[in-house]
Amino acid sequence: MNDTMKAVRQHEFGGPEVLVYEDAPKPELKPGKVLVRVHAIGINPPDWYLRDGYKALPPEWQPKVDFPIILGTDISGVIEEVAGDVKDFAVGDEVYSMVRFPTGMMGDSKAYAEYASVPASEVALKPAGIDHVHAAGALMSLLTAWQFMIDLGHDEPNPLQPYKHEPVPLEGKTVLVNGAAGGVGHFAVQLAKWKGAHVIAVASGKHEAFLRGLGADDFIDYAKNHPEDVAHDVDLVVDAVGGPSTGRFLRTIKRGGALFPVFPLGFSGAEEAGKLGITVSASQVRSSGVQLEEVRHLLNDGTIRVAIDSTFSLADAGKAHERAAEGHIQGKIVLNVA
Repeated sequence: MNDTMKAVRQHEFGGPEVLVYEDAPKPELKPGKVLVRVHAIGINPPDWYLRDGYKALPPEWQPKVDFPIILGTDISGVIEEVAGDVKDFAVGDEVYSMVRFPTGMMGDSKAYAEYASVPASEVALKPAGIDHVHAAGALMSLLTAWQFMIDLGHDEPNPLQPYKHEPVPLEGKTVLVNGAAGGVGHFAVQLAKWKGAHVIAVASGKHEAFLRGLGADDFIDYAKNHPEDVAHDVDLVVDAVGGPSTGRFLRTIKRGGALFPVFPLGFSGAEEAGKLGITVSASQVRSSGVQLEEVRHLLNDGTIRVAIDSTFSLADAGKAHERAAEGHIQGKIVLNVA
């Protein structure tokens, strides 16, 4: 049996140029795991944060890793081997998984490769109605939107705040999604609509038709209008961009409403939010085969659609990261391994 595979590895932190397509050891099958032959890989912000060494974090938080590392978490493919203690999956099953996140976020998830070893608890059958590229594009982004807006699905301590994140009821509510055309954003729009909300999408003008096609009721082109000057009486803001500017949305939200910044670092408006009676809450997405099984049916019947911005070969992972750095992404960037 051939014990090597092609993978994209890096031997130092840096820009897209450090991603090297080369031979690497094929992962060993261990108890509780399945070995997946990877057909497609979704790429996400944690991939490029780790690639450059999490430079945005304080030095004491920056990762200590053993090079070479393999980036990535999101895979869709076919099971090649099953450990003896795994009963729910069989060789030949088409599956998708967000692998070991956040536990593997220092390069232990290892998705940018022809094969991946995955805990069976993090695997679900791939939605039959979509191909591997679209399935790989769903994973982290859809699970993030799902855990923020529908069901957290776990009781792990919240690393981002002292209290548990709790989704809020959406039916009949007004939900504003900032960064609506991106990975998390385009799923947040669809989930809010599915749950019966009135949805306001904020993105650049070129994405308007796309977002209205996903169900957005209203659209704000941030290049023409500051959304915080236009929107008001909103029940929930899902800020898929987040960061230090997320506090500007507090004045768009009615008393008793909520602000969910997907990237909460830098938010400094806690005191103001308290005075306004607004809940500000975030969470870190976690792997869950159970939730992937739940969303599988929505992906299968087209209730939730996965938009693909662009695809690249595994060997061109560096070019995929260059595309990500350009911004204005519509949906997801995916590596096609097959």
